[in-house]
Amino acid sequence: MMAHLIKINLPGGFVSAGDLYEILLIAESAGAAHIRFGNRQQLYFTITDDRLEDLELDMLKSEISYEVDEDRHPNIISSYVADTIFNHQEGWLREGVYKDIFDQFDHQPQLKVNLVDANQTFVSFFSGNINFIASSTNNYWFTYIRFPKTDQLYCLPVLVYSEDIPALAKAAEGVILRAKELFYNRLDIDEDLFYNTLLKEVNVAFKPVIEPLKLPDFYLPYYEGFNKYSNKYWLGVYRRDELFSLRFLKDACLLCLNTRIGQIYTTPWKSIIIKGIEQADRNQWGAILSKHRLNVRHAANELNWQIEDICSEGLELKQQLVRRFEDADLRTYQLSFAIKTQPKTGLQASVILKKRAAGLYDISHTRDFNPNLKDEVIYKKSVKPRDLGKCLITLCDQFFDGKSNLLPAIALPDDPAVQEKAVIYQCNCCLTRYDKTYGDPANNIDQGTDFETLKDYTCPVCDAPMAEFSLV
Repeated sequence: MMAHLIKINLPGGFVSAGDLYEILLIAESAGAAHIRFGNRQQLYFTITDDRLEDLELDMLKSEISYEVDEDRHPNIISSYVADTIFNHQEGWLREGVYKDIFDQFDHQPQLKVNLVDANQTFVSFFSGNINFIASSTNNYWFTYIRFPKTDQLYCLPVLVYSEDIPALAKAAEGVILRAKELFYNRLDIDEDLFYNTLLKEVNVAFKPVIEPLKLPDFYLPYYEGFNKYSNKYWLGVYRRDELFSLRFLKDACLLCLNTRIGQIYTTPWKSIIIKGIEQADRNQWGAILSKHRLNVRHAANELNWQIEDICSEGLELKQQLVRRFEDADLRTYQLSFAIKTQPKTGLQASVILKKRAAGLYDISHTRDFNPNLKDEVIYKKSVKPRDLGKCLITLCDQFFDGKSNLLPAIALPDDPAVQEKAVIYQCNCCLTRYDKTYGDPANNIDQGTDFETLKDYTCPVCDAPMAEFSLV
C-alpha cells in the first residue's frame, strides 16, 4: 500500500505543548507511530494511503497547515531555540522580538527564510535563501540573499527593522520567483539589479550598513541531556535513528502542560529541546526517559552531522562513519559534517561529503573549516564509502594540527610543590578536566587560575556550566 509523507511546518522552530499534543493525536489516529524532525525544524510522519482522507478531515477541523508528499513551503527557521542557553553573549534579541516577527508573517514562504542571532552558532546563518541576522543595533537586521540553486551570497547594503522583516521577505521572494531567468539557478547574478528591483517592490524602514557583520567562531554546543541554566534546567533529546515515538512525545507534552512549560523547541540537528524545567520537576523528566528507554549523552562526534531529511542512505552512512570515529576515539570539536546524496541541498558544514556517480564520494571542507563560508576546498575525490572513515580521520587530525600551532606554549610551574597540590575538576557530562596547573589557554585562562575563581566558565568540549564540574 502506498505511503504518504506528511510535513507540518513549525515556524521559528517552536510549538506550544498543547498544539503539538493535538498534532500527535491526529498522527496517531492516522496510524503513525513515530515523528521525525527535519533540518529546518519542521515535523514529519508517514501514513498509509487508506488513512489519508481521515487525516485531511482532522487537519481541516484543527486548522493545521500541512503538505502531503511535497515541500513547496520550507519552514521559517530561527535561533529562538538557542536563546538563553547557547548564546555567546547577551544581546537585544529575545523571545518577544522573535514572536512579534513571526506573528506578522501573512504568507507561507516558498523560499527558505532564516532569522538568526549573531551571538550563537547553533543555527546556521546562511542556509536559507533569505537570511536575516541580528545586528548590534537594537531591532535592526542584516539581510543576506543566497540566490536559489546557487552559492552566490549577497548582503543588502541596508539594515531592516524587525517589524519590516515579513514584508521584506515577501518582496524579495517575489522578485526572485517572478524573474527566475535572472535570479534563480544562474551564475554571476547581477546583485545591483536585484537590489534596485527590490527597492521598487517594498516600502520599509532601512538604515545603512555602517559596520560589517561579525560572526563568532563556529562551535557546536552539546545539545543533549539535562543542563542547568540560571536556576532551571533544559533537556535535549536526540535519537540516533531520527525517530521519536508518539508515546514519548505525548508524555512529554502532558508533563509540559502539568508543569507550566509552554513550548517545545525543535533544532536543525533533528532533535528537540525543552526549557524551563524546575529543579522539583527534574525527576519526572528522568522518569519519562526511563519509561521510554531513551538514552542521552551521546558522543559529541555523533551529534555534529547534517543529513538530508528522510534519507536512509545518508543516515546509514553517517552511522557507519560514527562507529569509525568511536573506534578511533576521534575529537571533532569545532567541526561539523554534512552528507549530500542530492545536488544543491543547502546543507552547510565544515566538512562535506558529496555523492557522485557509481556511489563514490568527494570530500571537501570550507575555508578555515568555517561552516558559514561557502567557498570549499576539495580534499579527496571519488572515495569509496569504505575508505571515507580513514580519510575523515586524517582530515580531522590535520585540522587540529593547524589549531595547535595557534596555541601559546605552555610552561609547567617551576615549583614542584605547586604541581603536587594541583586541584582538578572534571565535567560530569563529558569527563573533560580542568587543571589549574595548566589553566585553559584556548579560553584565555592563565595557568594557576583556581577553578573557584572563574566566572561563567563552561566546558570547552560540551559547554556544560561550572555547576556540572566535580572535584576529583
